[in-house]
Amino acid sequence: MTFLHPEFLYYMLPPLFILFGLILTQKDFEATFFSAEVIERLSVSANTMSQRLRNVLFFLVCFLIILALAEPVIDEGKVLVKAKSADVMIALDISDSMLAQDLYPNRLELAKQKALMFIDEMSEERVGVMAFAKNSYLVSPLSFDSKAVGFLLKHLDTNSITQKGTNFLSILETFEKSHENRDEKYLLILSDGGDESDFSKEIAFAKKNKIVVFVLAIATKEGAPVKKEDGSFIEHKGKIIISKLNEEIATLAAQSGGVYIESSLSNTDVKAMLKEIKSISKAKELKSEEVNKYEPLFYYPLGAALILLLFATSSLSKRVKPELASMLLFSMLVVFSTETKASMLDFVELRDAKEAYEKGEYERAAEIYENYANKSQVGEGYFNAANAFYKQKNYKKAIEAYERALFDRDEMRAKNLSNLGNAYAKSGELQKAVEAYESSLEIEADKETRENLERVKKLLKEQDEQKEDKQDKKNKQDKKDKEDSSESGDEDSDDENSQDESSSKSSQSDKEKKSNETKAKEEDSDKEEQKKDVNDKQEKKEQLDELEKDEKNGDSNASAKELQEAQMSDAEQRKWLDELNTQNSSFIYKLSDEKPTKDMSDEKPW
Repeated sequence: MTFLHPEFLYYMLPPLFILFGLILTQKDFEATFFSAEVIERLSVSANTMSQRLRNVLFFLVCFLIILALAEPVIDEGKVLVKAKSADVMIALDISDSMLAQDLYPNRLELAKQKALMFIDEMSEERVGVMAFAKNSYLVSPLSFDSKAVGFLLKHLDTNSITQKGTNFLSILETFEKSHENRDEKYLLILSDGGDESDFSKEIAFAKKNKIVVFVLAIATKEGAPVKKEDGSFIEHKGKIIISKLNEEIATLAAQSGGVYIESSLSNTDVKAMLKEIKSISKAKELKSEEVNKYEPLFYYPLGAALILLLFATSSLSKRVKPELASMLLFSMLVVFSTETKASMLDFVELRDAKEAYEKGEYERAAEIYENYANKSQVGEGYFNAANAFYKQKNYKKAIEAYERALFDRDEMRAKNLSNLGNAYAKSGELQKAVEAYESSLEIEADKETRENLERVKKLLKEQDEQKEDKQDKKNKQDKKDKEDSSESGDEDSDDENSQDESSSKSSQSDKEKKSNETKAKEEDSDKEEQKKDVNDKQEKKEQLDELEKDEKNGDSNASAKELQEAQMSDAEQRKWLDELNTQNSSFIYKLSDEKPTKDMSDEKPW
C-alpha cells in the first residue's frame, strides 16, 4: 500500500500529536483548587463517557481523516493509454443566400442547429469550426471542448464576414493551411451550394491535398428569395433573386471520397452523416502514455472516522455492555457496506436497462428503470422509464412517468415536456398535448416540438370542423323530419294536390292531341310538296325537250339559259310561298329528294 499524497502525513500528523498530547496531559480546572479525594467525594457519577475518553476518540477521528487525505491506494501496475481522434472541421456557409427562408427559420439558423447536434454527437472526437463566404476564417481550432466550440458557433451570422459571395476553393485552401502536417483531413461543409456549376478546381485541390469533403445541403430545390435586414429582397438587374439548392456541389463530395446528404426536418440527416464519417474516417493517435493503475482505499479510514465521531459526540453510558457496543459497530459497518453494494448494483442495473432499450426489449428496460426511479426518486430514472413505456405504446404509464420526472436543468425540463406532449397526442388528448408543447417551447425553443405543436393544432381544428358539420347535418335532418311530419298530417291538402294532378294530366292530353294534329298537317303538306316537285320535274323535262328542239332549230344557248333561270326562279318562289303558308317554325327548305344532313354541334362557323 502506498500514499498518493504523503505530504498530509508529514505536515499534519506532528502538529496533531503535539496538540492532543497537551490536551491529554493537562489537568482539570478543578484540580488546581481541590485535591483528588475532595473532588471524588463532591462529584456525582452519571455513568457517562469521561472527558479523557472523548478526547482520545477525537484524536483518533482526526488521525483517520488525515490518513484518508493522504489517499492510500494499492498499486496494480502500469497501463498504456492511447488518445485517438478522427479530427473533423465544420465549415459553415454564412453568405447572404443562407438567409433564405425556404427552411425554418432560415437556412443559417437551421445549419447552426445541425452543426450543434453534430458537435454533441462527436463529443469524444476533436471538432473545429470555420466560417466562409467569399473568404474563409478559422472560428475555433480542433478541440475536445465541445461547449466552447458550440458557444463560438452560435454567435456566427452573415455580418461576421463583410465580403459577399460563396467561394468553396477558399475554404479548402484555408483548411489545408491549418492542417498541413496531417495525412488525411476531413471537412464537413454546411451550405446551399452557392452558384457555381463547375467544381473541377475544388475537386482537383481536394484530391491533391487528401481532403475528404462531406456536404450537408441546407436548402430546397424550390428555393426562396433572400430577405435583407430592412425587410426588402435582394435584387439583380431589377429582378428579385430566387436562391435554390445547387445540387452540383454533390460532385465535390462524391469525387473527393466523401458523402453528400440533403438536410431533413428531423435529426436523421445528422445521424446518417455521423455514421458515414465514422465509417470513412480513420482515428489518428494523438498521444500514448503509460499510467499507473491504483485501487483507492481512502473510504476505509474515512468511514471509521465518521463512526468514531458518532461515539465521541454521543452520551453513551458506561452501563452499556461491550457486546452491545460491538453489535452496534458491526451493524453500522454492515449498513455502510450494503449501501455501497446497492449503489454498485444500481450501476449494473442501469447498464442492463440501457442495453435492453437499445436491443428493443422495452418491457424489460421499463421495469428496470421504473424500479430504479421508485427507489432513488431521480428524475432521469422516471424519464428513461417513460421513454421505454412510450416505445411499448403504453402511453398512459408513459404520461404518469413523465409527470413524475423532475429536473433542475431547463434543457431536460423542455425535453421532458416535449415527450409528454407526444404521449398525450398518441393517447388522443390533443388539448393537453398542446399545453405540454407550449410549456416546452416557453423554456427552450425546439424545431421538432414546434412542428409537432402545429400538427396537433391542425388536428384539433379538423376535429372541430367535423363536429360542426355533424351538428349542421343533424339540424338539417331534424328540420326535414319536422316538415315530413307536417305534410303527412294535412290530408285536405293532399286531396287538392290530387285534383291539381288530374287537371294537369287532362291539359297534357289536350296538348298531345294538338301536337298530333299539327304533325298530320305537316305530313300532308310534305306530300303535296312532293307531288308539286314531281309536276315541276315533269314541266322542266318538257321545257328541256322544247329547248333541245330549239337548239336543233338554231336558237342561241344564251336564250335557253335565260329561260331555264326564269323557270327555276318561279319554282323557288312557289316553294317559298308554300313554305310560308305552312305554320312550320323551320327556315330550311328542301330543293331535292336528298336526305337532310344532321346538325353538328361542333361545326365551325366558317
